[in-house]
Amino acid sequence: MIEDLYIEGTPKTPTIKLGKDGLLCIQGRSIPEDARLFFDQVIHWVDRYLTAPKDITTVNINFEYLNSGTSKFVLQMLRKLKNEAPPGHALVVNWYYEEGDDDILERGEYYSSILEMKVNFIELE
Repeated sequence: MIEDLYIEGTPKTPTIKLGKDGLLCIQGRSIPEDARLFFDQVIHWVDRYLTAPKDITTVNINFEYLNSGTSKFVLQMLRKLKNEAPPGHALVVNWYYEEGDDDILERGEYYSSILEMKVNFIELE
């Protein structure tokens, strides 16, 4: 049985809440020293979750900033959730960005385009 994964955010790493109930949240600034070391546990959790996911998986992403290392792992995570879930499984991705933060918005639009997936873009004031 999979357990929830919670990683407390720091000034360099985001808060991560991955719930076996199908709610996955990543929020904050992400500039870890070693992105692979930080995100490996997230990717492993997603692999285990995908063996028996909920009917609907909701991913809420709200970055203040993310570096290129983080970007690769977010892409990998979203690709897994989209491509490795069983048939009939629904994936909802909510991409939050601050008003006027074109960099974060464009990163989300890039993921949507390259993965050919619908992303809900939610502007925060």
